[in-house]
Amino acid sequence: MKNRLTFIETLSVTSLLFGLFFGSGNLIFPVSLGQMAGANVGAASAGFLVTAVGMPLLGVVALGLSKCDGVRELSSKVGRAYSIFFTCALYLSIGPLFVAPRCITVPFDVGVVPMLPAGVNPRLALFVFSAAMFAALLWFSLRPSGILTWVGRVLNPMLLVMLGWLIVTSLLKPMGSASAITPEKAYAAGAFARGVLEGYNTMDTVAALAFGIIVINVIRDLGVSDPDAVAASVIKAGVFSCAFMGLIYVAMTYLGAQSRAVYPLAENGGLALGVISRHYFTGFGAIFLALTVLLACLKTAIGLIVSNAQTFAIMFPNAMSYNKWVVLFCCISFGLANLGLSTIIKFSLPILLTLYPLAITLILMTLWEHFHSCPKKTFVFVTLFTAAGAVLDTLCMMSDLAKLFHAQSLVSWASRVMPMASYNMIWIPAALAGLIVSLLLPNRR
Repeated sequence: MKNRLTFIETLSVTSLLFGLFFGSGNLIFPVSLGQMAGANVGAASAGFLVTAVGMPLLGVVALGLSKCDGVRELSSKVGRAYSIFFTCALYLSIGPLFVAPRCITVPFDVGVVPMLPAGVNPRLALFVFSAAMFAALLWFSLRPSGILTWVGRVLNPMLLVMLGWLIVTSLLKPMGSASAITPEKAYAAGAFARGVLEGYNTMDTVAALAFGIIVINVIRDLGVSDPDAVAASVIKAGVFSCAFMGLIYVAMTYLGAQSRAVYPLAENGGLALGVISRHYFTGFGAIFLALTVLLACLKTAIGLIVSNAQTFAIMFPNAMSYNKWVVLFCCISFGLANLGLSTIIKFSLPILLTLYPLAITLILMTLWEHFHSCPKKTFVFVTLFTAAGAVLDTLCMMSDLAKLFHAQSLVSWASRVMPMASYNMIWIPAALAGLIVSLLLPNRR
């Protein structure tokens, strides 16, 4: 038994964690943010880093300091029933129900569709492409012991080479000055707050909790079994990977802002990245973009399927084996991917908007508990109030959902009365209210 990882092993685990985090959303959302923020790209980037880097880092640190094996043990501080519900909801949402299918459809929409010959049926092409991705996911996920090698030492370094090539090229040949670009209306004032909300889209705070089980298992497989040593290794890998991720985010947001000096605002970050790739690499731009997005999505999808299968095999040991969970989740991802990216995003958004604040408050309370006593009632009341605030935020952001549940009057009232409603962050004062209530209530014997 050893007490710490070697330098090479630490580098490999850091690369693995970065590779699990950095998917399609991490690639396209910063570029879109930069395009919209323009001259205010600095403030928008700072806000983006709070939720896209800062909170995931705190999630990794919280998991390490708590010495918990995963989300279920961490969320059991709220209650046993809640831990089962939250763990299943979190893993299924960022796994086979929403994010894993998105990892299949995004490279298709961004990289394959622009290169399809005229007359080819896009739905048939999606079916063929998703079948190939399904086969690759199945092959890698059925070999979880090799995830450190395939993701940490092969796929992620290949992605970093592609990103480095693009970033260095843009630094040597900038398209223009970001300071000369007029921000879009939403970013003219409150660019920092908008950046914070955009950071939600990466879903890395939720992923930090979900991927923890993979990183912990990999560190143990490398011979580190002491809980304190495992925790230290997890935190070290988290710090290095998140710091590097932050540098790439800043570079990509400024790349997006500079592109507005030559090109108009794109409909989304994928299209913007396509325009930028073709600008710098001309005819090779489409292939460059397709390879980059494919690498980003494939390694993240592998991590999602592996972490889901490992978690469900542990939670429900009498139901199915790990391999059967892998097959089931890959089949679900394949089926949902063929519904199309727009449909996936439409159904995933309300659930993710509700889960994200719950993940943030769980992380913060876990850190508080490590340094100061945090009774169970605090976990319970903060979680209840946060859930209520997150549901209100979701209804305020999605008018169609509010109409479906006949909650227009509730949304109207919340928009007028609730603090931070204009920023879609009602959950923050709600969580603080839950904290105050828990502190005022007497402790039960």
